[in-house]
Amino acid sequence: MTPFSASPTPIRTRSVLGRAALAALFSFAAAGAQAQNLVELYESARSFDASYLSARSQFDANIARAEQARAGILPQAGLSAGANWGNVDTAGMGSSRSVNNQNVTLSASQPLYRPANTLAYEQGQLSVDVARAQLEAAEQDLVLRTTAAYFDVLAAIDTLAFVQAQKSAVSEQLASAKRNFEVGTTTITDSREAQARFDLVLAQEIAAENDLRVKRLALDQLVGKNGVTPRPLAVPVALPAISPADPEAWVAQAETAHPTILQATRGLEIAKLETRKAEAGHKPTLDLVGQYQVARGPSTAFPTAGNVRTNTASVGVQFNMPLFAGYAIQNRVKETLALEEKARTDLEAARRGVTQATRSAYFGVLSGQGQVKALEAAEASSQSALEANQLGYQVGVRINIDVLNAQSQLFQTKRDLAQARYNVLLGQLRLKQASGQLTPQDLQAINALLAQ
Repeated sequence: MTPFSASPTPIRTRSVLGRAALAALFSFAAAGAQAQNLVELYESARSFDASYLSARSQFDANIARAEQARAGILPQAGLSAGANWGNVDTAGMGSSRSVNNQNVTLSASQPLYRPANTLAYEQGQLSVDVARAQLEAAEQDLVLRTTAAYFDVLAAIDTLAFVQAQKSAVSEQLASAKRNFEVGTTTITDSREAQARFDLVLAQEIAAENDLRVKRLALDQLVGKNGVTPRPLAVPVALPAISPADPEAWVAQAETAHPTILQATRGLEIAKLETRKAEAGHKPTLDLVGQYQVARGPSTAFPTAGNVRTNTASVGVQFNMPLFAGYAIQNRVKETLALEEKARTDLEAARRGVTQATRSAYFGVLSGQGQVKALEAAEASSQSALEANQLGYQVGVRINIDVLNAQSQLFQTKRDLAQARYNVLLGQLRLKQASGQLTPQDLQAINALLAQ
């Protein structure tokens, strides 16, 4: 080969990348007011996502169910009424008369000593904490799902932009190879290699376009809007560091704040109260009862007097002492003791699982940050390698396939670097979720990294 060649220079490669970046920038600018940041899309998802709305309804139902237990320690009152008509035939007397009775009764009772009811009320209060923890877990899940869908779209946009930039570079390389072949400075092999690479990039572009379409549909479905355009990360990207930088500190926070551990803890407390409630089956109960009745009917003392009205009022206490229930209470206590042990084991399993997940999430973020640094260095190295191969191709010490491979490596590295940055940001949210500290306010930190 001779120095005479129309192959692209390093400056041209930079211009291709620059055009791709500008095209992506203009694409986002064209979206204008339609572009949404992460917090805006989360708020939309919060009012639209079916899974989260279902969790909120379940929370409301659980709160109402917990309040039902209060009825066992509050007064009860009831009103009843009755009326009947009849005909009395006196045998041998030849007489017949009609009788009718009406009565209205107001009755009330107040538990004075019902230990099972009091324990059930305490269980209801603990179940409120369980319901709140379940809703918190659903909210954390929504934060992660929204962020993941958001970054999936950004990653698909990046992939398509890089593929299109690679297509432009390969197209120029193909044109250069064809010109060089026409003037006799290269063989047909260079043209065929460039054509094969160009065809491959076309296939990759089709796949990237379809992947972007699918990722956009998923985000639209999550937030309940059509044509959502997420804002990209601002350049240069400054990823936040992990704080605290100690996995055990995250584990310690998880043991006190994680919704799963809180649910298991309250589950154990509820199981203990259930055992006490079963044991209360041996204990007596004492209620304050009262009744007021107004009745109208024939007098039993003076049958000929017709119907008379009587008012009756009573108040007193009612005592009940269980003596024998066919061993039902004893067996119920055995059952609750076993369930209490199960709840204790479930709590230990929850703690172990949360600890493991927190450590894994921490080291995952740490690894991701290391990958970002390595890919940043690889990006610079790949750019230098491409420029060296292009220069070598110009002077005849490199062939066309070397340039094509270097281009492919550069674009692959850029794509991997963009994905690694998204993974680090998402991984930090997963770390907070694993430790039970994730809140919607944590999205503000990512929002600050987006282009405004």
